Amino acid sequence: MINPGRPRNQSRSTRSMPFSGLEYADPKKKGNLVGKILLAAALTALCIIMLKQSPSFNTTNVFSKHEQGVTHVLVTGGAGYIGSHAALRLLKDKYRVTIVDNLSRGNLGAVKVLQELFPEPGRLQFIYADLGDAKAVNKIFSENAFDAVIHFAAVAYVGESTLDPLKYYHNITSNTLVVLESMAAKGVKTLIYSSTCATYGEPEKMPITEETPQVPINPYGKAKKMAEDIILDFSKNSDMGVMILRYFNVIGSDPEGRLGEAPRPELRDHGRISGACFDAARGIINGLKVKGTDYSTADGTCVRDYIDVNDLVDAHVKALERAKPSKVGIYNVGTGKGRSVKEFVEACKKATAATIKVDFEPRRPGDYAEVYSDPTKIRRELNWTAKHTDLQESLEIAWRWQKAHRDGYGST
Repeated sequence: MINPGRPRNQSRSTRSMPFSGLEYADPKKKGNLVGKILLAAALTALCIIMLKQSPSFNTTNVFSKHEQGVTHVLVTGGAGYIGSHAALRLLKDKYRVTIVDNLSRGNLGAVKVLQELFPEPGRLQFIYADLGDAKAVNKIFSENAFDAVIHFAAVAYVGESTLDPLKYYHNITSNTLVVLESMAAKGVKTLIYSSTCATYGEPEKMPITEETPQVPINPYGKAKKMAEDIILDFSKNSDMGVMILRYFNVIGSDPEGRLGEAPRPELRDHGRISGACFDAARGIINGLKVKGTDYSTADGTCVRDYIDVNDLVDAHVKALERAKPSKVGIYNVGTGKGRSVKEFVEACKKATAATIKVDFEPRRPGDYAEVYSDPTKIRRELNWTAKHTDLQESLEIAWRWQKAHRDGYGST
C-alpha cells in the first residue's frame, strides 16, 4: 500500500540507499565529480599557459638561458655609485644586466631608477645578496646564465681600511675568491675586475704605468692586490678572459641627472673629497677638512688623478668588448694629469658657487703624496681616452644632481 503522505521524488533505481552504515553513490553525483575534476584540470592548464605568457614568468626564463646575440652581464655592486653608472651604460648599449648587491654601501633607489628607465622584460634584474655568502652566490650562478662578470662590489675607503683592516680583506679579497670560484664552476668566461691605483702605493716615479711596482701601503690597496694575485694565478691555467682596470679618483655623475653619488652619512669622514665638498656647500657639515698640507708637492697637499665616472664606465665597456679567452689585460684608467687637493677645492667652490670654509688638518693614515696615471697602454690597446677632463665641469654636473636630491635617493 502506497503511503500518500510521503512524496516520491526519486525512482528506486537512482536513489542513494543506506545499508549497514554505508551509502551507495549516486551515478549522477559521480558524473558531476568527474566533470568538476576535468574542469579544474582545464583551468589549471589555462593558468599555466597564461603564466608562461606573462612578462614576469618569461623574465625568469630569459635570465636563466643564454641567448644568441645578447650578452648577459652580472654587475656586482651595481647599486653603488660606479656600479649603477656602469649598469646604466650597459643597458643603454643593449646588454642584459643582473645586479647583485647587499646594499651595505649601495642604494636601492639607484636600482629603482634603472628599473624605471628599462622596464622591458629580460633587460634588468636585481638580486639582494652578500658575496661573502658562498651558498647564495653559487645559487645565483646556478639559476642565471651569465656571459660575463664586472666585479665592482667592494668597500673602498682608504681611511676606513686602516681602522678596520679585517673587514677589507674579507670584503675585497675573500669575496672576490667566492665570485671567481662560482665563475669557474659554471663556465663563465669573462671577468672585468674593478681594481685601484692604491695597489701601487707611493711610487718613486710619476706617472704610474702598468709596469710600476705594486707596493700598497694601506689595507685597501693590499686587499685589492691580493684579489688581483688570485685572479692572475687562476688565469694561468684557465681559458677565462680577464681584464683588470686600476683606476684613480672618481668624480662626476650622469649628465642627464638620473644617477649620482649618495654615500652613507656615517661614512662622510672616510668618503671622497667631492662628497665632502658638496656637503660643505650645502651646509650639512661645517666646512671642509683638508688632511695633510706638508706633502712634497707644489702646494703641500696631495695630488691625485681625477677621472670622470662616465669615462671610467666607458673604459669598462671597452674592456668587456675586447676581452678574449685565455688572455689577461691590465690597464690604468686615468686622465694622465694630477691635480692637488687645493686645486680641487677651488674648482668645487666655483662649481657650487658656495662659500666653503676650509680647515687644514694633519695627514690621514695610509695616504700618499702624489699619484697620477700614464694612460698610454689603454689608449693604444683599447682605443680609450678620457673625454671629460674639465674638473670644474664634472663637479658642476655632479652638483646639479646633489641639489636635486638633497636626501640622496631617499629612504630605501
